[in-house]
Amino acid sequence: AGFIKSPLSQKRLAQDSVELYCEAIGNPIPEIQWWFEGNDPNETHAQLWDGARQDRVKINATYNLHSTSTISIANLTADDSGMYECRASNDPDRNHLSKSPKVKWIRSQANVFVIERPEIATNVTVGTDKVTLSCSISAPQLSITGHKWIHKEKTLQEDSNSGASTSYTIEGTLEEHSGIYECIFEANPQIKGQVNISVPPQVTAYKKSEHGNEGDTGVLTCKNPSYPAVTTWSWHKSGHGVSARLENASGRYIIKSSGNKTELRILKLDIEQDTGDYFCNGTNSLGTGDATVSLRVRSRLAALWPFLGIVAEVLVLVTIIFIYEKRRKPDEVPD
Repeated sequence: AGFIKSPLSQKRLAQDSVELYCEAIGNPIPEIQWWFEGNDPNETHAQLWDGARQDRVKINATYNLHSTSTISIANLTADDSGMYECRASNDPDRNHLSKSPKVKWIRSQANVFVIERPEIATNVTVGTDKVTLSCSISAPQLSITGHKWIHKEKTLQEDSNSGASTSYTIEGTLEEHSGIYECIFEANPQIKGQVNISVPPQVTAYKKSEHGNEGDTGVLTCKNPSYPAVTTWSWHKSGHGVSARLENASGRYIIKSSGNKTELRILKLDIEQDTGDYFCNGTNSLGTGDATVSLRVRSRLAALWPFLGIVAEVLVLVTIIFIYEKRRKPDEVPD
C-alpha cells in the first residue's frame, strides 16, 4: 500500500471544525484507520472511531479503485489538539488478534492546533444618513494580514491593514440596510465576527392593488425584506369601519406564512363580499409593521363588455344609415 494524498497540519479556533483527508492505493485495496496522540506526554496512541468524543468525530471511507477516508471533528476544544495519524495496510493479517502482520502499517501524520477563540467587540454607530459598523479583536498577538466585510455572501470592503480593529460605513438608514454583516480578520486561522443591524418589520405588499375574477381564487402577498425575520403574520380585512381578522379555519381563506413572506388565498371570489382593502401585519422581537393591499373583484362577464359595446355601436350605426336611406328624397323623379 502507498499514499496518494496525506492529511495536512492545520490551525483551528475552538468551537470550529476540522477535516483531514487521506487516500491510499494498493493491491488488494488497503484498509485505512485513524489514530490520535495528544500533547500530554503520558498520552498514547488511540484509534478513532466514527461517533467518538460524544459523537463529534465522523469518519467516512470508500473502497473502490483505491481507498479514501475523511475524518471530521466538530466543536473543537483544546483537548483535540495533537497528532492525527492515517494508517493504511492491505496485509491479510493486519487485524489478527494473535498474528503480527507481515507488512507493517504505513503511516502519514498531521498536527492539529486548536487555538482559544479571541473575543471580538462589535459596535453600531448611527449618524445622519449613515451607519458605521466596527469590530475590534482581543488577540493582538495574532499576525493579521488584512480585513474583509461581507453581507449576504457579497464582499463589501477589504484591505491589507494589520490593525486589531476595522470599520465599515453604510450610506443610508438602519431600516434600509438591516441584516447580518461579517467582519473578517485575515490570519492563521481566519477569525470572523458578526454585526447585526436589527429593526422592526418593514412590511411591503408585493402588489399594492390586485384584481381577480368572480369565482376564481385571489392571491395577496406581503413580504418583509428587513432583519430579523417576522415571527408572527396576520391578515385583516376592512369593512364598515371595522377590521376583521382572517383565519384559515373560516374555509374560504388560506394563509401560508414562512419567515419573511406571507400569502393570503381567497377561494371563490365574490364581488360584494371580497372587494376591499386587506392588511398584512408582521411582528418580530423589535415591533410590528403592516401594509395594505386593495382587491378588486370583476364580474366573469367583464371581459365581454368591450365586445358587446362594439357590437352595440355597429348596430346603432347600421340603424342610423338604414333610416337615413329610407327618408332621403331621390334626386330624380322616375318616369
